[in-house]
Amino acid sequence: MDAAGHGHDDLIAWDDGAERVVDLRGRWFSSLETERVEIDHIAGRTLAEPIDSPVDVPAQSHATMDGYAFDATEEYPLTVVDADVFPEDEPPELGSGEAIRIATGAPVPRAANAVLKREEATVEGGHLTGTELDPGTYVYERGSNVAAGERLFEAGERLGPKDAILLGDLGVDGVEVRRRLSVGLLATGTEIHEGRHRDLDSPMLAGLVRSWGHDATYEGSVPDAYERVESRISELAREHDVVVTTGGTSVGKKDYVIRALDSLGEVLFHRVRLRPGKPIAVAELPDHDAVALAIPGKPVGAHAVTTLVARPFFTGDASLPTVPARMARDVDIATPGFAYAIPVTFEEGDADRADPDGADAVDGGTDPPTAMPLGHVDSDLAVYESAFDPSVLSSSTRATRANGFVLTGEGVERGQAVDVVPYSVVE
Repeated sequence: MDAAGHGHDDLIAWDDGAERVVDLRGRWFSSLETERVEIDHIAGRTLAEPIDSPVDVPAQSHATMDGYAFDATEEYPLTVVDADVFPEDEPPELGSGEAIRIATGAPVPRAANAVLKREEATVEGGHLTGTELDPGTYVYERGSNVAAGERLFEAGERLGPKDAILLGDLGVDGVEVRRRLSVGLLATGTEIHEGRHRDLDSPMLAGLVRSWGHDATYEGSVPDAYERVESRISELAREHDVVVTTGGTSVGKKDYVIRALDSLGEVLFHRVRLRPGKPIAVAELPDHDAVALAIPGKPVGAHAVTTLVARPFFTGDASLPTVPARMARDVDIATPGFAYAIPVTFEEGDADRADPDGADAVDGGTDPPTAMPLGHVDSDLAVYESAFDPSVLSSSTRATRANGFVLTGEGVERGQAVDVVPYSVVE
């Protein structure tokens, strides 16, 4: 019986698959044990509990200019107190109608609410006059950055290196996180098991898992024999939180992985409307307390579907920031109803101008970069004419030299505006 004969969903939209993986993560991660880590080790870790600010930040108001601090609701002239306030000082009390000299970064006296820049101030006979100010001028006000009790991080959020900045400012030295996932990688296929073909997928998948903050272990290979495939997946599911298999995910005579997963647990879906990379499957193995991800064996397709559909399980993030570009050649689509991940390279000089945050160009450029479809006959990798050929491209390892890919469900014309997903945002 092929996979279509089972009760799980077959051939769904790729983004539907990604959303189901996000839901699976939400259910599954809550059961993982927790551990406390210092904030210099939080990158890639998943928070086990929300974080509310324990304090106001800043704890007291500070001057953002050198000048004179006073109550801006009072009228000039003001009496200048014979003192200075520096960042290391405890500010003195100010009386009504008084001002005090203050340095940038110094705490503002409680009665003051504005700072007059020194170059705009006039002091004669101990009395200050100057520009009219509104309260808050040149003052970094207490709690204006963060208010005590404010929710800043949610449970389940994946932390990055920059989050150590805010946590450190809150006085937080460590946080509770879910432990890293243990991921076992298993290659299937007699040609790989017997050494006739090199396993190109497992090193790439291990790198992705590690870049997403988890532990990956290569657990070898099995031949195309059903009992061996099922037995090995079962063994690894008892040793790891996640089993990632490669190969054997289609519906051919020797594609045994989906049958094995159906036998061991529940396949949530099999195959998504994405080319290359269609035959992915995601399964829960409740008797093993594990999750299985079955990835197709062609390396470029394996990378595409793993980063688009499986990535959210590890990161919690299904978003795809893009760079605007213009297509360098016509690309036709043969079969409608699929999303096509077309690898592209930016023409020389354009890669430096591409801005992943969404600007058209940087370094003074005004036009978006030009995206050459890598694989097109006019590119450095000529594997198709004008009609995109995902089946050949999926095995064309030189396609990994692309800068990113264009996701489209229809043909693209030369000069057409497109959105490029840089590989850096999914890896």
